[in-house]
Amino acid sequence: MALPVIADIGITLSISELFWLTAVPNLIGSALRVPYTFAIPRFGGRLWTSISAALLLIPISLLAIVLPSAWLHQQGHSAQFWILFACAATAGLGGGNFSSSMANISFFYPERKKGFALGLNAAGGNLGVAVTQLLVPLVIIIGVPAAAVTLPIHPVHLAYAGLVWMPFVVATALGAYLYMDSLTQARTDTQAYKHALRNPQTWIMSVLYIGTFGSFIGYSFALPLVIKNTFPEFLAHHVFIATYLAGLGFMGALLGSLARPLGGWTADRLGGARVTLASFVGMGVFTVTAIAAVNSHSFTWFFASFMVIFILAGLGNGSAYRMIPAIFATLAKRHAAERGTDERETRLSYKRQTAAVIGIAGAIGAFGGFLIQVAFRQASLHVSGLLTAATATGAKVTAPLMKVIATSHDKALVAHDRLLLAHDKAAGLHAKVAIAHANSHWSIGALQVFLAAYIFFAAITWFCYLRRSSATSRVPSLAAESI
Repeated sequence: MALPVIADIGITLSISELFWLTAVPNLIGSALRVPYTFAIPRFGGRLWTSISAALLLIPISLLAIVLPSAWLHQQGHSAQFWILFACAATAGLGGGNFSSSMANISFFYPERKKGFALGLNAAGGNLGVAVTQLLVPLVIIIGVPAAAVTLPIHPVHLAYAGLVWMPFVVATALGAYLYMDSLTQARTDTQAYKHALRNPQTWIMSVLYIGTFGSFIGYSFALPLVIKNTFPEFLAHHVFIATYLAGLGFMGALLGSLARPLGGWTADRLGGARVTLASFVGMGVFTVTAIAAVNSHSFTWFFASFMVIFILAGLGNGSAYRMIPAIFATLAKRHAAERGTDERETRLSYKRQTAAVIGIAGAIGAFGGFLIQVAFRQASLHVSGLLTAATATGAKVTAPLMKVIATSHDKALVAHDRLLLAHDKAAGLHAKVAIAHANSHWSIGALQVFLAAYIFFAAITWFCYLRRSSATSRVPSLAAESI
């Protein structure tokens, strides 16, 4: 969340290194989702929500203390990157929080209302991405003179990026402990996980969730960097947007978050499979328009295409999570009818499996966000190398001037060197813009991979949940159940 202004504190990172810093929280968060879901039955929803919220003090404290520290600046480039990598990894604790809350809330609502309830809870969590991308860059320039903010390099109060969240984290932890309810039936025991892991529906929905939630979380973190390195001339003419509005990338996370409860609400009425299929088809179509926009170098069409993709991903998130309880309610009904078991106990057993599947699908879906960022990183390696070389060349030119400015007592000389430094930095910026413009098609390979993935996800959705043909009866479909 502080990546757009890292250069302002004197730390220079390549594009590929920046992608790693945005990807590692996804990776850690996806890995924590399953154990966090297990924590609900172990500690209870109320206590675990308090504990998991309090754990968020770790990443925000590191952000407030380590990043602005003189100690970090004294380290070499490699050490700086790995320190930042470790700090970024702790941000993955938030991903685990999300999964445990979704598993817990699934016990509080009847089947007909779960789509909206899960969507609304998820929207609140997802909205944090947009709020962070918008709020943090603005908070860290509080107290910085307006004239200084317009300069390419200027002072920032990076500690504020962590401090601003501390009151909210403390309030959440205390509020959950004092006022939240725990349900005795909200148990996702190991037996439920074993049954869920053996059920093919678990893996089908996990794959589909890669396409919906993986797209949302992956694009949320990657899009500002993609915009920065695909349309540098737009950002060069809109410095405030580039630095403090994440290249407008925060709008995608905002729209996707707001669309999620609508996806759940629509799925409650039309069926989750239909809404999910429509989302994948639409995401594929607008990925094609995004590719065309990169080819024509149209920021407007590229940005508009991704805003629609975010909305569709949000709708798909809500509908896919609505599908999980609907699928397992259907399986419970079939199991009770075929084997003559007690219907109430069977439903409760499958409800626990539902909570388990939400944790599993959430973990695998979040891993999809990591894969999206890795795909973009791999696609960016060539242009990243060129820009890194240009940065190194510029540093050799500006370093002597910066040393004179820092050490000289000759005001006339310092003023002269400041002008030279500003000129050299402007020349370096123009050189980088020219390199990025000449290689602006770098993202197309990754976008083509995503297009193929959406076609695959749409085919799986239709085949498993909407196909009514008996030509392949050996592979049963749940189309008759209107999932």
